[in-house]
Amino acid sequence: MSGRRSHGLVGALALTQTVGWGVLYYVFGVFLEPMSVELGISTATSAGAFSVAVLVSGVLSIPVGRWVDAHGAHLLMTAGSLLASVGVVVWSQVQTVPQLYAVFVLIGAASAMVLYGPAFAVLVAVLEPRRRAKGLLAVTLAAGLASTIFIPLSAWLIEGVGWRDALVILGLGHNLITVPLHGIVLWRTEVPKMPAGRRDRARDESVRRALRDPGFWMITAAFVFHGAAVTVVAVHLVLFLMDLGYRPTVAAGLTGLLGICSISGRLVISALGRWLDESSITARLFLLQGIAIAALPIVGDHPLGAAVCIDIFGLGFGVAAITTPAILISRYGADRYATVAGVLSTPTMIARAFAPLGGALLAVAVGYRMMMIPVAVVCFAAGICLSLSRRLPVVR
Repeated sequence: MSGRRSHGLVGALALTQTVGWGVLYYVFGVFLEPMSVELGISTATSAGAFSVAVLVSGVLSIPVGRWVDAHGAHLLMTAGSLLASVGVVVWSQVQTVPQLYAVFVLIGAASAMVLYGPAFAVLVAVLEPRRRAKGLLAVTLAAGLASTIFIPLSAWLIEGVGWRDALVILGLGHNLITVPLHGIVLWRTEVPKMPAGRRDRARDESVRRALRDPGFWMITAAFVFHGAAVTVVAVHLVLFLMDLGYRPTVAAGLTGLLGICSISGRLVISALGRWLDESSITARLFLLQGIAIAALPIVGDHPLGAAVCIDIFGLGFGVAAITTPAILISRYGADRYATVAGVLSTPTMIARAFAPLGGALLAVAVGYRMMMIPVAVVCFAAGICLSLSRRLPVVR
């Protein structure tokens, strides 16, 4: 792909990933309380809908990866963008718990079709190796602003027009931005064709090679633990801060720091990558996150203490997005990346599916302050697993 076309592709995906993650993922925590109050249900019940969406997305990770490896992402991501927009607008109209859960099945399917998995697969397949790292970094840097933009924006919209109209605005905005960009920019980005038998053999060998590698399972465990921890924080941090006495808009603003600092974390990884491998840097960030989130219940009553802890946790908030492709490509190569990434993504997404519900149940049982201690332990476990994976030789 020429330099001009590659820049256009990267720019378009940077914008659509920012909007997609903001609308389909990060805003849920802001809508959790007003939606639960109006529907007359507990926050744990509402959080279960988000869990359903993430679970559906995880289950679809492997088939989506196989589709992208075989056919490219143009049709998939364009249709997924439209489906996501419809899902958000329909969400604004739910009246019962079954309706809410059904809508989030739709949103989960759309998320699998449009978020990082297929977007990264496009960049890995289409960009030249010398442009690949910069392209992935650019997309994740932009998408790192999703929480910073959309969490405060959603709180402002809810305060101004109510949660239902706020969702309509977000859904329509998502449609206007992502559908045309995916439809136009991803045109002719299909992967190179190969005979079906050869394609299937290459794909299956890549998967078998990963599955028989103990290091793959240590890497998977690390991202499963980390995915669970960051999802709990993403969904419950606003409510945690409100429980400490912060106003909803202030709590949303503090939570938005996660996105700003995630950009710094990604830049740190890019800079340190000249001297350390991605696994080593990422493991250290996971451990640092554990320290920060363990300190938050202690110092979070003061805005400065809360901001510092959130800033530090935010350094590793989106680190998995940029390091997962690099770790997998360095260990298994770029061929059939989407399928191998889909295998890793499935248990990670399943963990993310149940984490918000687990966090809600913990909050009910022990309170929001104590809920953050298990989150810290899980971050430590993620760092340890990723460190151990570096010591295991690659199975050929």
